[in-house]
Amino acid sequence: MTRAEFVVAILAGIVQGIVEWLPVSSQGNLALFLTAVGTDPAVAVQLALFLQVGTTLSAAVYFRDDITAALRAVPGWRPASAYTGENAIASYVVVASTMTGLVGIPLYVYAVDLAGRLTGGVFIAAIGVLLVLTGVLQLASESVSTAFREAPTLLDSVLVGAVQGVAILPGISRSGVTTSALLFRSYDPPAAFRLSFLLSIPASLGAAALTIAGAGGLPGIEPAPATVALGCSAIVGYLTIDALMRVVDRVPFWAVCFGLGGLAIVGGGIVSVVV
Repeated sequence: MTRAEFVVAILAGIVQGIVEWLPVSSQGNLALFLTAVGTDPAVAVQLALFLQVGTTLSAAVYFRDDITAALRAVPGWRPASAYTGENAIASYVVVASTMTGLVGIPLYVYAVDLAGRLTGGVFIAAIGVLLVLTGVLQLASESVSTAFREAPTLLDSVLVGAVQGVAILPGISRSGVTTSALLFRSYDPPAAFRLSFLLSIPASLGAAALTIAGAGGLPGIEPAPATVALGCSAIVGYLTIDALMRVVDRVPFWAVCFGLGGLAIVGGGIVSVVV
């Protein structure tokens, strides 16, 4: 592993560890970074999906009590009580993850194929447009009045799982669209983020498995840089997730989406003109 590969791996892990928890696209922003340092756009999409494993580990450790409670409920699970008590979380994760696969797998094939056809500047600008659309959705969700729900329902599971599947496209924020969907369904922000982060665990593992299967191994990098990047994303992700959970109802994340999306559109246009 060269020094340059080592530095890129650390920076990629830091970017992933921070932005995974924000309603901006971790996949899109990491793909932007990797493209900017010379990675092929198609490989950048695959790497961005694969490196979510690090923050998945962070989420699993942070929400270990919720995961343990859901696993304890599995032996006593019955269809009639699927969305009551501790069964509700287990049912939510299973149903939503199934919907994510049904929607996301076909889109994954399309996203990687499309990224391979785009030049660097067009790829960056396309991500910028999708980031702005994420910001619009986030801003719209803040205007919804709330009579807060306490537990997910079957409709919540289907809806959130479907929109998470769409988030496999680069530039669409997984946490942004799933949290917004839960806010529209009248969950308070801390509960919406908690349910969104729990659902990220099977989704990120599935995306990583798709990436490895599609690329026939670790995509685009050697195991050593991959390990460094994953380690950094896990450490940074754990350090930032608690802080975000404390301020989720104070920060206008839609403004971040607009800012990053606008910069990406401008930057992509400049790159296209220069090239």
